[in-house]
Amino acid sequence: MDSPFHPGELEIQARAGVRDKMADFGARAIRDFMPEQHREFFPLLPWLLVGSADADGQPQASVLWGPPGFAHSPEPRLLRVEASPEADDPLAANLTTGARLGLLGLELPTRRRNRLNGRLTAVDETGFVLHVQQSFGNCPKYIQARHYAPTPRTAAPSLQGHGLDPAWLELVQRSDTLFIASQHPAGDNGGVDISHRGGHPGFVRLGADGQLWLPDYRGNHYFNTLGNLAQDARCALLFVDFANGDLLHLEARARIHWPQDAARHGLAMPAGAERLLNLQVARWTLRPGRLPLRFGAAEASPFLPEHGV
Repeated sequence: MDSPFHPGELEIQARAGVRDKMADFGARAIRDFMPEQHREFFPLLPWLLVGSADADGQPQASVLWGPPGFAHSPEPRLLRVEASPEADDPLAANLTTGARLGLLGLELPTRRRNRLNGRLTAVDETGFVLHVQQSFGNCPKYIQARHYAPTPRTAAPSLQGHGLDPAWLELVQRSDTLFIASQHPAGDNGGVDISHRGGHPGFVRLGADGQLWLPDYRGNHYFNTLGNLAQDARCALLFVDFANGDLLHLEARARIHWPQDAARHGLAMPAGAERLLNLQVARWTLRPGRLPLRFGAAEASPFLPEHGV
């Protein structure tokens, strides 16, 4: 590949003034196989964040879990995941051979994270195998460190709806972490991505327009999420209640606001933000009491802006 980045990512890199810098760095940092440290990392995890896309191309954000070792690499270009989504997980309908997935391995106690994007080569009743197309690490910025312990849960029936709803708004407004899935369908550099976003509790704001607003802080300049959204505004958000195991899946359409755009719309840029994402929520699913992990109090990232949101 001449570049590991697709046109949307290159467009955002150019607007941010980092395209030339990222051309060389990306070619070295993004591989089509997992280095040994990544292969050793995934089996340490009790959970795995998963981005997928449905038959209409709508991204979905999900999480799978299991005892450490449930995700493991039999060879550098393959990852085997011994877990299957529950029936009401949006991921369940999207696990078909040949489908693209984006995976995020995140070790919250250490803030370590690695990314893996690829295609499904096998799906069975116990899990799936992903063939690696892109493998790369991420810096620990904006990750709130949390320790965890396995915890039995009593699942309640899922709730579903459309648009803004009090059933889930309180969780969003107190969260310090979310995961966002997006996709770019074209070419070898296309695929599905799932990324972490973190901030002070309440960093996702409800605007007077009834839409959600997410600050975009300085990151690694890959612009995987923003590059996808520049091509396809559809995305999905996953919020986790780290105390009770609730999982909230939101589908949304995103619009990127640069500082000059925000000023024209009378929007205030939060402290430390370089851009804003405006998120118009569509379908949602709330799955109470699902994640069988209980996380302790958050240790705030030292990279968070001093003045909060």
